[in-house]
Amino acid sequence: MTPTIRLATEQDIPPLLPRMRALAEFEHYLDVFAVDEHVLREQDFRKDPPDFCALVAEQGDDLVGMLVFYLVPFTATAKPTLYIKELYVTETARGKQIGEGLMRAAAREAAARGCGSVRWTVANWNVAGQRFYERLGAQANPVWIDYGLSGAALAALAEPTTELTE
Repeated sequence: MTPTIRLATEQDIPPLLPRMRALAEFEHYLDVFAVDEHVLREQDFRKDPPDFCALVAEQGDDLVGMLVFYLVPFTATAKPTLYIKELYVTETARGKQIGEGLMRAAAREAAARGCGSVRWTVANWNVAGQRFYERLGAQANPVWIDYGLSGAALAALAEPTTELTE
């Protein structure tokens, strides 16, 4: 049976949340995972514009995959970028081209929204994920290194009196 891939609706929240939690477990950030039904409802379905959007893959009555994305509205190319934050396919549905279908749907969303690119990150230990993306034609970015601030480092940088050393 070919899955149906579509934009998520508010009714998808109950099956979507466990998929997000499963991805957080797989990627080792379950300890900071703070998404709940309220967050999904308020930040996607009831906010205009939403903070994020989600594509879902259904097989029968089962939600077997999801892809969460958001738009970076302005870039150097003067076109938005569609940024994929999460891609997850349930274990029982893997190997059935559902991930590829979700990526193709994201590419169509990007084209429909006038985006100049689609971007995402993948963990350096997720070799299977890297192979999957490369099979679709993606290339690792050899120029830019992904950096981030969180926790104490973010709080320290936000303090107006903090002195930084290089």
